[in-house]
Order: sequence, then C-alpha cells, then structure tokens
Amino acid sequence: MIRVCVAGISGWVGRSVAAAIDETDDLALVAGVARGASGQRIGDATVSASLAEALETPFDVLVDYTSAEAAKGHAIDAARAGRHVVIGSSGLTTADYDEIDAVAREHGVGVAAVGNFAMTAALLQRFAVEAAAYLPSWEIIDTASAGKRDAPSGMARELAWRLSQVRPPETEIPVDETVGAVDARGADIDGSRIHSVRLPGYTIGLEVRFGQADERLTISYDAGPGAGPYIAGTLLAIRRVGSVTGLVRGLDRLL
Repeated sequence: MIRVCVAGISGWVGRSVAAAIDETDDLALVAGVARGASGQRIGDATVSASLAEALETPFDVLVDYTSAEAAKGHAIDAARAGRHVVIGSSGLTTADYDEIDAVAREHGVGVAAVGNFAMTAALLQRFAVEAAAYLPSWEIIDTASAGKRDAPSGMARELAWRLSQVRPPETEIPVDETVGAVDARGADIDGSRIHSVRLPGYTIGLEVRFGQADERLTISYDAGPGAGPYIAGTLLAIRRVGSVTGLVRGLDRLL
C-alpha cells in the first residue's frame, strides 16, 4: 500500500485525485494540505494548513497540485524528509528542477515532474521530440485561461526543455536583431521561443509549429475544463515514482 499526501487537496485537480486514490486498492490517502480546509477530513485523511504539519503523518508520496510559489519548497521539504514527490503544479523553471533534483538525489528519493498528466499531452511531447530531429525550426504557443498567473505553463516549459535535449532551433534572423518590439518574438525558454496567450474561454492548450522551406508541421493539444484527463497519469506517477532516484521530467519517462 502506497500512502499518499495531496497538497492542494481542495483544488480543481486535487479534489479529483483524492477521490480517485480512495477508489484504488493499492493507494491510501492519509494526509492533505489546504489552507482553506485545515482540520477537515477527506475520507481517512486529515487536512493540514501546511506541509510541515502534514509531514508529521507518515506517508510515502507527496502529490503537489498547488502553485509555482509553493511547489518548489514543498518538493524540497518532502525530499529532505525522505518522501517521494509527484509535481503537478505549473510554473517551475529548469533551474528550480535542477535544485530539486540535487536534493532528491542527496536523500535517495524520486521526484516526478509532469507539465500535464493527460495522455494526449504526453503524446504531443513525444511527437514533438521526434519532429525536432528532422525539422530545423520551431516555436511554441501556450494558451490558458485569463486567470492563470504563471507563464509559460508547466507543459510549455517541459516541452521547451525536452526539445533542448534534441538540438536548438535554427533562426534566420537573430531575435536581438528584431526591428521593432523584441518582446513580440516571445520568451526564450531553454532555447525555444514561447508565446503565452491568456484569454477568457480557454482552459489549457499547447501548440508547437515546425517549419522548413516550403512546408510546415503543427502539433496541438487542447483540454476542456474537467480534471478527468489528468487523473490516470497522476496515479501512474504515484505508483512509479518510488522506482526512480532524483528528478524525472515527463510522464512518458515513467512508462
């Protein structure tokens, strides 16, 4: 039985993850973290106001669906306490992940960081990595709801990092030689240009556009407002994270 603590247990995805854990035979929800629900019970789990308080309860895996501001500290504190970590929160940088990886390795635990736990999002990542081996240039468009504060999204950051493992994209005119507003060319994240769009009516989506002479390829992902697509991937990560040491980025790296 894998004992689980969910940080952000009262949130959009956290609530659904907690419910799904209760329906399994091999996972047990034993603790939760949510400032607004402190002291409440969800199934057999007591909800704490802070991770420090929740760490007083023995558990094996921390699942973090909080925020970029909290997730890094949560991951490091949990790793130092000898707990494995699954990060579903968005907004952490490659430097943040490098720091988390170092702490996890020092303490012999695994951390799985996934920008999007949906299987279709994982497929986009894999297809894009394959395409980058053949197509020399690309840019990324990251879409989300108007209320999403972090940019780029964790999914977009993960894709940029994955593409950087293949090669840097070719650029005909260096970005710093742009005539006009250089910011219009997007942010440089691990060598890729990312353009973040935040508008009402959107939930979350990602598009990567590849181009070469006389042809182009677009791979895109879009999600609706429900948390359902993320549950199976999160449960898979909970089950697999204990088999790794250090940080693993990407759901397909756990398959």
